Amino acid sequence: MEFLSYLVSGISLGSIYALIALGYTMVYGIAKMLNFAHGDVIMIGAYIIYILATEAGVPAFVSVLASILFCTVLGVIIEKVAYKPLRNASSLAVLITAIGVSYLLQNAALLIFGSDTKSFTSVITLPAVTLFNGALHISGETIATIAISIVLMIALTLFINKTKPGRAMRAVSEDRGAAQLMGINVNATITLTFAIGSALAAVAGALLCSAYPALSPTTGAMPGIKAFTAAVFGGIGSIPGAMLGGVLLGVIENLSKGYISTQLSDAIVFAVLILVLLIKPTGLLGKKISEKV
Repeated sequence: MEFLSYLVSGISLGSIYALIALGYTMVYGIAKMLNFAHGDVIMIGAYIIYILATEAGVPAFVSVLASILFCTVLGVIIEKVAYKPLRNASSLAVLITAIGVSYLLQNAALLIFGSDTKSFTSVITLPAVTLFNGALHISGETIATIAISIVLMIALTLFINKTKPGRAMRAVSEDRGAAQLMGINVNATITLTFAIGSALAAVAGALLCSAYPALSPTTGAMPGIKAFTAAVFGGIGSIPGAMLGGVLLGVIENLSKGYISTQLSDAIVFAVLILVLLIKPTGLLGKKISEKV
């Protein structure tokens, strides 16, 4: 039962990583840029929920919706102000800008909310479930996290494959120039991608801080890095890869903490990533792209 407990907790944590990784992989797949500020959007979203739900007494559901709306707008603003002017710039310039935006958000949160760690009140009220005569205890946060992540991943997959904006995203991902010649508004498509990724980050922030109820200006930093690792693990640019990579990463991390060492769990996660990339450089579900010269 101990193994099952670690496994379920790992899937829950991995589902959060998967939601965050979807933002990374969508932006990279469509805009060909790495938005390292994505993890800090999670932190901003969690602070919005904290202010509304904990300090102002606003109902949890309304607070989460407000956080999603705020982060969506924030993602659009970041794309318009920081990334759109660099559309044709080198990847190094975009990378440095992304790191700069990340530090800007962290320091803005530090000035506004202070450096002390806040005690986050869970927005999930589901009761815990006990199985196998009490041998396996699954918290309401774990159940809600897995269920919400599965629903959102299915919804996003259907959106990408079945809707006109989703097909536009796929076209821009394949060939931006050809998509523009076919009448697709590339700038609007990239902006929509940032908006969806930031909305998912807000949900991930709510789930992350409900499961691990501590909030500070650096809350999103490490989950953001691990989610990026998950995106690379699964195959950067692949939505199913981001899902698979996130879940596997969470399971590996939790099992490492349970059976090997809490201190070494992060090192084990990154060691597994290196091993996978040595065997399959494109990630588990990534496709090799041949460039025409």
